[in-house]
Amino acid sequence: MLRGVGLARCAVTARRCWVQATRTVTSDGDDSTEGHIISIDRSGLYAPDDHTVEGVEKEVETAMARHLKTLIKFRSGPITLAEYMSEVLTNPTAGYYINRDVFGTAGDFITSPEISQMFGEMVGIWCVSTWMQMGSPPRLRIVEMGPGRGTLMADLLRGTAAFPTFHSAIQVDLVEVSPALRALQARALRCGGGGHGDAPGPSRLVPGRPGVAVAWHRSLDGVPQDLPTLFIGHEFIDALPVHQFQKTERGWCERLVDVASPDSPLHLRLVLSPGPTPASRLLVSRRLAGLPPALAATLTQLEVCPQGMAVAEGLARRVAAHGGAALLIDYGQDGPYEASLAAIARHRFRPLLQAPGSADLSARVDFSALRQAARGAGQGVACHGPLTQASFLLGLGMGARLEALLRGADAGQARDLVAGFRRLVGVEGPRMSREAEDAGAAAGGGEARGGAAGAAGHPGPTEGAEGEEEEGMGVAYKAMCISSSDLPVPAPFDVLPPRQQHDAQ
Repeated sequence: MLRGVGLARCAVTARRCWVQATRTVTSDGDDSTEGHIISIDRSGLYAPDDHTVEGVEKEVETAMARHLKTLIKFRSGPITLAEYMSEVLTNPTAGYYINRDVFGTAGDFITSPEISQMFGEMVGIWCVSTWMQMGSPPRLRIVEMGPGRGTLMADLLRGTAAFPTFHSAIQVDLVEVSPALRALQARALRCGGGGHGDAPGPSRLVPGRPGVAVAWHRSLDGVPQDLPTLFIGHEFIDALPVHQFQKTERGWCERLVDVASPDSPLHLRLVLSPGPTPASRLLVSRRLAGLPPALAATLTQLEVCPQGMAVAEGLARRVAAHGGAALLIDYGQDGPYEASLAAIARHRFRPLLQAPGSADLSARVDFSALRQAARGAGQGVACHGPLTQASFLLGLGMGARLEALLRGADAGQARDLVAGFRRLVGVEGPRMSREAEDAGAAAGGGEARGGAAGAAGHPGPTEGAEGEEEEGMGVAYKAMCISSSDLPVPAPFDVLPPRQQHDAQ
């Protein structure tokens, strides 16, 4: 989940040939690159008049719906799904992430860090372990892309306070475009300045210790490339714009967003391009080339996230050049999806084009595409995983951490700790793996930090979403690592089979 990161800008770090970018100059003279804009052939597409049909009740028109209809009319035809996602999520005035807090039981979804402190603590253990494998460099950047409320980073810093040498080496960079979320992050990290500006002040989370320097950036491009770096992207890739394609007798056509016909209750609709588009010509062949031939030959639909691939390639280039590793955790699979993009609001799925701007949009992550893109960075890069979130957390010692926390917990705290643990490593519904069951046997169930109600994350492990089987977060979410090839295999990826463990270039 992106959680406010500038979608168009984050991909610029390594766009190469995955996207065709257009360069614009804003009114104040700043350059910006919008990697998601791809021109399409709109000839022959139906553009209905803007009027209603008697007896058809249209849904309430949101500000974003009006904006999108104007954009479509200005363009004289439909826009791509990637353009739709980018506008809906990060439009500067009406974007879903820009001016609101969308997390927690009162929001639209609950993420892993909001469920239990142990999630951020385990990511912190991964950082300390990988830093030691790097030779414990005296200066290290930790970059979180899409940090949400700042909960993960706050738990990471508190959880690693027992390693003073590590704390004295690190500085934190947060990639965030939303002013509202920046303020929440600054508050969570106890930084001065309330989150305004790029560097509001050091984090004062750990009493008696020097503060950890914290800086904010609107895009990954703004993060200096001068030190060994550990990158964290938790539910980051899933909110980057996707294109969807369908194989027809006319070739690979693209699904587009158009103004709906007068007899539709919605203001927007999906249409299929009359023929191949520049995006389909550019992206489909490149993505199919990275798949096993037998699988590629069977696909009749394909979803591609070019910005996600560009980000993976950019991270690979950075760790190869300066040392370090990138940890990407999201819900997905090690293979392509046909059409996974979904809208979710108030912890429930809704029609994709209904009331745009009032619901989150996300797509499941194709980790094999990220690996393909990282390989494209050239020499000096290794890919590890993906492995399940349960394997990642348990492999880093989350079971032992739970036992330690339970020793000092009262009955209510114990219920919350065990409930959060079970939710994060669960396989299906209330069932857990044997390791999880053993570690959680000391206490009963109950609500965790984020509460028991609501969807955890997005369309993968959603609780109560109609038409979906409940799937535990422990298996729905995966973890993948991109590292410099001279780094030993980071834990817990070193326990994977050799084929998955070390895919060095």
